[in-house]
Amino acid sequence: MRREIRNVLVVGVDLVGLALSARRAGYRVYAADYFGDLDLGRACEECLSIVQQRAGESAGRIESKFQPDAFLEMAESLSERAGMDAVLLSSGLDDHFDVLRELNELVGILGNPPETIRKVRGRDTFFEGLRRLGIQHPHTTVANSLDEARSSAKDAGFPVVLKPLEGFAGSAVRRAENQRQLEKAFHEVKTLSEGGVLIQEHIGGTHASISFMASPAGVRVLSLNEQLLGLPEVHQREPFGYCGNVVPLQAAEATERECRRIAEEIGRHFGLMGSNGVDVVISESGVPFVIEVNPRFQGTLECVERALGLNLVRTHIDACIRGCLPPRPAVPTEFFTRLILYAPGRVAAPDLTAFEEVRDIPLPGAIIEGGEPLCSIITEGKRRCASLGRAREKADSIYNMLSQ
Repeated sequence: MRREIRNVLVVGVDLVGLALSARRAGYRVYAADYFGDLDLGRACEECLSIVQQRAGESAGRIESKFQPDAFLEMAESLSERAGMDAVLLSSGLDDHFDVLRELNELVGILGNPPETIRKVRGRDTFFEGLRRLGIQHPHTTVANSLDEARSSAKDAGFPVVLKPLEGFAGSAVRRAENQRQLEKAFHEVKTLSEGGVLIQEHIGGTHASISFMASPAGVRVLSLNEQLLGLPEVHQREPFGYCGNVVPLQAAEATERECRRIAEEIGRHFGLMGSNGVDVVISESGVPFVIEVNPRFQGTLECVERALGLNLVRTHIDACIRGCLPPRPAVPTEFFTRLILYAPGRVAAPDLTAFEEVRDIPLPGAIIEGGEPLCSIITEGKRRCASLGRAREKADSIYNMLSQ
């Protein structure tokens, strides 16, 4: 890959924050996107999207319209027209290794190469690595049949969590308390998973993520973040569906210290590069259990940037190309919330362009199906409750617009 980077191609499902960061860092930004939101188009030189939003027409459902190969086709088209120097990955393609491999050959992924992504996303290699590192994690197996699922649940002990092997944003994740619920959940998840079904011990506690930057020089933990999952108030229909985050998550000193160790050990062991995140559940006793790694830019990007005063794209490029890490960040003095809103039913998108705190803005009049993402809200406050409360107030205002 050329060391001189001018044109960057952002690829994935959650791109507005990433594109804005790249533009602020001084790069020409192009996007191979899913949703086709207005503010992404305004942040890019050119943007191609799977969804073509039109007033009065449905934007469809991501479960049926999401096509990994389409991102590669869009990347090829953009690269032919403008020439790309680097790919920056967002969510959506973590488990589609063939697409990642072709994308890397086409342009070059700046960060983790496909082989590294496979190591941390491959359940056998990843959890075996955690075991060797002495990092706490839930009992995890892959079941290809209901009998295997029953056996896995027996070994892990109820309750268990069932997940598709290929997925993102917490979709199609189910919890089972007993054998009857296990059978129902297995059939639901299996229909949405081309491979097996992940059976994981359920860990009760606080859902969180660790954002860190990695280079050959080492690992720098940036922030510990609270995850917002399955919130009915924003019409999230999935019980573990991603609804945003609050940065930072305040935790006991011992918990923060262990989170730093986790990120440093994982980063070094798997040879991670650039921006990465580790999803954890912090038990009631303060012990973080590792759930998975997101080996690319995360949905916390804009909140982390604002909390720390960093440009994460510039920091990522410095780590990957120059091998340098940012200084240890100061403790944030404010809290930043990203709250993702979902459509309460089949609705026409309102005009949200006048809201400074709103991101992922749909085309006014486009039809958003019930349960599909509507927009995101970014707020700040001196305390967690103030930041999150302000986001909820803004959400209420937007939902009220839908009923007018």
